[in-house]
Amino acid sequence: MTLANLAAIAEIIGIFTLATGLFFGIFQLRANREQQRNAVATSLAQSFYDKEFSKAIVLLQNFPDGVSAVTINAAGQEYVEAAVKICTSFETMGLLVFRKIAPLDLVMDLAGGVCASMYRKLQNWIHFKRETQHQPSWAEWFEWLATLSEQHKNESIPIQTRAANWRS
Repeated sequence: MTLANLAAIAEIIGIFTLATGLFFGIFQLRANREQQRNAVATSLAQSFYDKEFSKAIVLLQNFPDGVSAVTINAAGQEYVEAAVKICTSFETMGLLVFRKIAPLDLVMDLAGGVCASMYRKLQNWIHFKRETQHQPSWAEWFEWLATLSEQHKNESIPIQTRAANWRS
């Protein structure tokens, strides 16, 4: 076997190795994204099992939409803390969606209705916080996510209709 033949074989092996490595890399990236999506889904689902988050929803759900900041503040520190908990939880979810770490469809299915409902209740309180703290970005990702939630709610078919014939 000549040196030219050995060089040609080595070149073919090199190309094959490179192609195999590229294929494996793409496969690993896809698997990593799926693993990341599953981890985010688990984390988001666990946030709804958080006792403080659940308590905050229970405390605030009886307020009317657009309740005044004065009313929430007058209700006591527990209600203010509940409002902060709701805002920070949905703020995190909104940022995760925007950065494409958490898929929008997952967040909408998991929390879209609660997000929209809580924002409708807290929007005046949020605007009050922005003004009094000179912090125009206070709960901005919550507001953004709530806007998407309202759009999704208006555009989508309820799950009980969409999944009426679902089988495992």
